[in-house]
Amino acid sequence: MPLNEIESLARELLSAYETAQMVNVPPSERPGFDLDTAYQVEATLKKFREAAGSRAVGLKVGYANKAMWRILKLETLVWAHMYDDTVHYSDRNSATLSIAHPRSLKIEPEIVFGLRQPMIVEGAPDAAATLGSVEWLAIGFEIIDCPFPEWKFQPSDFVASFGLHAALVIGEKMPVRPESIEPLVDELSRFKVRMSRNGDFVEEGSGRNALKNPALCLAELSATVARRFPDQPLSSGEIISSGTLTAGHATGKGDEWTVKVEGLPLAPLTLHLT
Repeated sequence: MPLNEIESLARELLSAYETAQMVNVPPSERPGFDLDTAYQVEATLKKFREAAGSRAVGLKVGYANKAMWRILKLETLVWAHMYDDTVHYSDRNSATLSIAHPRSLKIEPEIVFGLRQPMIVEGAPDAAATLGSVEWLAIGFEIIDCPFPEWKFQPSDFVASFGLHAALVIGEKMPVRPESIEPLVDELSRFKVRMSRNGDFVEEGSGRNALKNPALCLAELSATVARRFPDQPLSSGEIISSGTLTAGHATGKGDEWTVKVEGLPLAPLTLHLT
């Protein structure tokens, strides 16, 4: 797809994001659009957002499930940037959030990592080596918002549409220290989360739902970013939202969600949408 068409598509998707309009014809249904083009659009959107005053603070992961890779003919997971005006921190593990222009919201619990140093992955993904680059982790809620009718889209559409990212709310940070890495590798593959809405149980999830271990998901992300953009590896200070631990659940104004964690020393996180 020519550069002028990439910029035109990026402006269309940015306008839809800013005005809560639907995108009735997903990019994947248009001539010349593929996953490589989607990452060019994503990079152009980052340029536009930063020119308008936003700052990219990290990445969010999509399709952290190898069964989906086979179905969708993906070779790896996908990703998109998050920004300083979409990433929020809870106060004593409780937060209130208002989404300015909601279209079709869902909520997902995820493990969030904060990086201590740049990540260089060599060889097969290794959870322990990966955690050596992590300063902290936390439980978080990601709010996603789909601009495509009936939630019908391809991975390339996901990448080119901000990864459907509307907001991320981060709970209490747990420091990752060298002596804690070995037990943490096991805990991240075994821990469970329990989601409730307005006091009613909704679903139980597990760390195994994010590539069998969120640390392995982080390693896979680092490797795929380095392959696609070798001059832009994951760097110190970046925040990584590592893939949902349950199904995404429809949500909206007035909902109060709580996620409780079993098997990791993380306090429950509560989010109220207004």
